[in-house]
Amino acid sequence: MLPAKNRLRTSKDFVLTTKTGFRATSLSLVVYLKTNPNNPTNTSNSSAPLVGLIVNKSVGGSVVRHRVSRQLRHLAATHISSIPADSRLVIRVLRNQPNYEVELNELMAKVLSKIPVAL
Repeated sequence: MLPAKNRLRTSKDFVLTTKTGFRATSLSLVVYLKTNPNNPTNTSNSSAPLVGLIVNKSVGGSVVRHRVSRQLRHLAATHISSIPADSRLVIRVLRNQPNYEVELNELMAKVLSKIPVAL
């Protein structure tokens, strides 16, 4: 389960991450990563990385979307330690599939490799 301190909650953070962050895509997922944002909406003093999910209705009904969200939150929790501090990660689901683990691992490696070394 994804800890509460690592959950991305505000729509402004989602928009900032998806519009200006690094992106990696596959057939079923898109991963966005925004490092060191200057975001006044973040009221917490913690520099913990934040993770958010976007699961549209095109993925399936409510039960399917919530199952996919639970699965991805669990998988994202395993990647928290590899995400730089004070960064935002958004995972967008494009289509439903039984298991996202391999795809998410590949996309995380791609998006983390795009981070400049100076950070």
